[in-house]
Amino acid sequence: MIDLATLYLLIIGTLLVSAGLTLWEGFGQTRRTRALRIWAAGWGVLALGCGIAVTRTSLPGGVGWAMSNLVIVCGYLLVLNGVSALDRRHYARTSVLLVVALAIGWAAEWSVARVAFWHYAAGIPIVVASALTAFELHRNRALRGLRSRPVAIALAAMHALCYTARVLLLPLLVARWGEGAMALASKITMYEGVLYSVAMPMTLVTLVREEAQHHLLVASRTDFLTALANRQGFFEDGARLLRDAPAARPVSLLAFDLDHFKAINDAHGHAAGDAVLRSFAQVMHDAAPGALLARLGGEEFAALLPDTDRTAAKVVGETIAARFAARCDHGAGEAGDGRVTVSATVSIGLAQHGADGNDLDTLLSAADRALYVAKALGRNRLIAASPLFNGTGTAAPPRPASAARRVA
Repeated sequence: MIDLATLYLLIIGTLLVSAGLTLWEGFGQTRRTRALRIWAAGWGVLALGCGIAVTRTSLPGGVGWAMSNLVIVCGYLLVLNGVSALDRRHYARTSVLLVVALAIGWAAEWSVARVAFWHYAAGIPIVVASALTAFELHRNRALRGLRSRPVAIALAAMHALCYTARVLLLPLLVARWGEGAMALASKITMYEGVLYSVAMPMTLVTLVREEAQHHLLVASRTDFLTALANRQGFFEDGARLLRDAPAARPVSLLAFDLDHFKAINDAHGHAAGDAVLRSFAQVMHDAAPGALLARLGGEEFAALLPDTDRTAAKVVGETIAARFAARCDHGAGEAGDGRVTVSATVSIGLAQHGADGNDLDTLLSAADRALYVAKALGRNRLIAASPLFNGTGTAAPPRPASAARRVA
């Protein structure tokens, strides 16, 4: 029961509000300011195009029809380029080609078939722009896992399908039922446009906010210096890993403590100490792919190794220790290569899930006790909690230092 002019005014109002809110959101963003500004411009240009469409019949010749369609298509292309900017891509060439092709089409048709061109062919660039928007949202790597992403994809795809039906099916319906079908289709298109002008801007802003919240969450669970998990992230992800691990699959824990780290800081300065920590984190990352790695604090690190028994975990720990010692002893010491020129070694404690504990706290305590024994035996070695400790946690008699396994 609503006339087309009223629907146009609703779309113009919602688009202008969306443009303002999107632009305002950009002032509070640091990562996605460019995309938000492009979207704000897109909603504003769409509102302008709809405003011209309301008065298109009062302009001379077919100027109003062509100008309105071209401006509206430019708005959709700005939305597309804002979405592609999220993944550092752009559709500048495609956008120019679409606009030029549309302008040529209007130049050829506006004097003889401008009404038919408006109702049918003019929607083709909108189909292309909306379909590409859905495609860009689908393949975007940075947005994967965000809850609002499927909604944004669905909205863009549905908008493309709506205009596809208008381009392909409407001529058949008009031929069968006459101008009544045309009037009904126009109202349906405009009503869907009202929903799109509300839902799509809101969803895109929600998507950016959700991404920002995700980055804040990741930052709160990540050690700034080494980019490994921090203590909070380690206990949250580690508890989940142990809970989800099949009972028959082994899980091992390695606890690391860099030897004489305070002396390194005192002798070489905190910058050298930070370089040592980053170097060790890189060695862990290279030697234990697939493990949950963390810096628990200071010079203490941990690695939770899924599908790894005690024997395999010893190999991983010894590899890390050997590579770390070699990396430090032979470091180039040049800026940016990640190496250091000071000597550094690491002591390691090993605990096995099940034998040494069934939860992360117990496992880490067992690995820490083994680590203290490694320190007492002269450092720079790996000691396993089992069978070093009995079931009550009391230390069994350790092997002599000469029998302890040296790792570097």
